[in-house]
Amino acid sequence: MRKNLIVGNWKMHGSHAANAELLAGITAARPFGCDVAVCVPFPYLSEAAVALAGSDVRWGAQDCSAHAQGAYTGEVSVGMLSEFGCRYVIVGHSERRQYHAESDQLVADKAKAALAKGITPIVCVGETLAQREAGETEAVVKRQLSAVIHTLAHCAGEMVVAYEPVWAIGTGKVATPEQAQAVHALLRAQLKAATPHADAMQILYGGSMKPDNAVSLLAQADIDGGLIGGAALKAPDFVAICRAAG
Repeated sequence: MRKNLIVGNWKMHGSHAANAELLAGITAARPFGCDVAVCVPFPYLSEAAVALAGSDVRWGAQDCSAHAQGAYTGEVSVGMLSEFGCRYVIVGHSERRQYHAESDQLVADKAKAALAKGITPIVCVGETLAQREAGETEAVVKRQLSAVIHTLAHCAGEMVVAYEPVWAIGTGKVATPEQAQAVHALLRAQLKAATPHADAMQILYGGSMKPDNAVSLLAQADIDGGLIGGAALKAPDFVAICRAAG
């Protein structure tokens, strides 16, 4: 039986005061019946590590470089993330693919770099509204995941996958539980063809999961948690989703 995983993606939000209040609210609500993590902006990794030390809430980053080191101004390596005790790193988020033109192969290379340092990559895949309306959902998500599977090879079973329909991110729209499950089942089948560990792998839903829809989404057979955006910035909302996943 897979344990649910709830990951808060703070995106480019946060301040010392807001972070302290949010993390205190999350830790005060423990224990949870699921795995829980927060992926915070790079400058706040240190304070997240301090605030969450000794708890079962993990922390991680929202991106990483595919390079180990070198003349890559502004980039952050997975070696640096490991020094902050990061358990997870998000790679291939739709905002990175859209605003920074990240290719499927670059996402795969980042995932490989993360695993090499013992950090679990949360690999995001998902289609835009135009792609869904054109009937291209299956082709898009399979292409995105295929690049990572091919690059990770025998280590493919060590990643976490997150399905994020781009049209449901930050829009308030959400895929129906049936729509989400259909894509999750597709991804699970693709993973089963690639790794014997597919049945144990966590596949998260990442499209406007909130307290009022979390239960119905998490009830689906192949949805093993959520990659939470806006609701992750409010402790009561995030805690409520964690409770739903437990």
